[in-house]
Amino acid sequence: MSDIKFIEGGVCAPQGFTANGMRVGIKASRKINDTALIYSEKLCNAAGVFTKNRVQSESVKLAKKYLADGKAQAAIEISGNANTCTGAQGAENALRMAAAAANALGIKTEDVIVYSTGVIGAQFDVTKVEDNIINLKNGLSKQGHEEARVAIMTTDTHYKECAVEFTIDGKICHMGTMCKGSGMIHINMGTMLSFVTTDVAISSAMLDKALHSSILETYNCVSVDGDTSTNDTLTIMANGMAGNKEITSEGPEYDIFLEALNKINKVMAMKIAADGEGATRLVECNVHGAKSPEAARGLAKEIICSSLVKAAMFGADANFGRFLCAMGYSGIEFDPEKTNIWFTSKSNAKRYFENYDDFEVHGENSVQVYKDGVPLDFDEEKAKQIMSEEAVEILVHCQDGTCSGTAWGCDLTYDYVKINGDYRT
Repeated sequence: MSDIKFIEGGVCAPQGFTANGMRVGIKASRKINDTALIYSEKLCNAAGVFTKNRVQSESVKLAKKYLADGKAQAAIEISGNANTCTGAQGAENALRMAAAAANALGIKTEDVIVYSTGVIGAQFDVTKVEDNIINLKNGLSKQGHEEARVAIMTTDTHYKECAVEFTIDGKICHMGTMCKGSGMIHINMGTMLSFVTTDVAISSAMLDKALHSSILETYNCVSVDGDTSTNDTLTIMANGMAGNKEITSEGPEYDIFLEALNKINKVMAMKIAADGEGATRLVECNVHGAKSPEAARGLAKEIICSSLVKAAMFGADANFGRFLCAMGYSGIEFDPEKTNIWFTSKSNAKRYFENYDDFEVHGENSVQVYKDGVPLDFDEEKAKQIMSEEAVEILVHCQDGTCSGTAWGCDLTYDYVKINGDYRT
């Protein structure tokens, strides 16, 4: 493990990056910042991962086009309108957003990444961005991440950001991120937007490789409600100002970079799951003893995606049969008669995994409910108490192999329906 430590600063933590956010009035009812701008003083190598939904925002389409050359220098984002299912006018609005930011910053239009989030199927007045872009640009600062992190929120109840510091090639490097996501989250690369910045010198090809590798164990293991958004976007910009020798291939330096990226992406993934619309608790599912990492992650995600499981978690009901049911229809091979299931309080349970042949869970904050294919006579009150914690773990041991995987979700509450019942109006 490398010496990676968390620091303050979000997307502005790396050298050469500034940001800002302000309210321009994208959505009349919104009272907080709704437009964000991130800028690097040097042109960056860049990469992105986008939604697999066949219906895609005009912002996603333009961002994919502009990132095709592996370069970017700025990003602009609006909240309150997804700019999806908006046709030619929506495409023009996305382009005008990029052009406005580029003109204000004195850079090329194609070096601006455009993001949007909010209501699908509605046009927005792009002049509100154009009329305020100079003020947005003039407010860029190293502290601007505090305004930008709020501007990207929609139904999020709090902002989500973090940053890390680490060393590559003897140079101190930084990586920062901010993201938004609360509902319409079933990430497959919720509405999920994530911005990553770094001062590491690394090629666009290796950025792309690292990003696609990282999402497999982080963002793609998150589900709030089973809906893959039309706007999911995760991008990374690297300006090389840390001064390390450019990373152009796999090796020790690339491994450190990927470790740092995984660390911040995992934090963001968990923050998204914990902040699911109407959620009262974070649910983490860990599957051990699977035949492959893909099988372990697949089983874990199938469990946390189940509406019946989510409802049981809301009611703190240790109805483990729902977990086995979800695993059974996943299409992933496992032996139910060798399966074990525990509930633990994620924040307090002490777990010791000696090996996969002698797998035990110890601690007052854990209860086993299923052993080797047979239900146990467990303490229902203890299980309910554990499941009522703010962060709950579903722990599954399959005894089919030696691989593990994790997925994150939340409970399904009455408030989720209330929030989405009148989201547009």
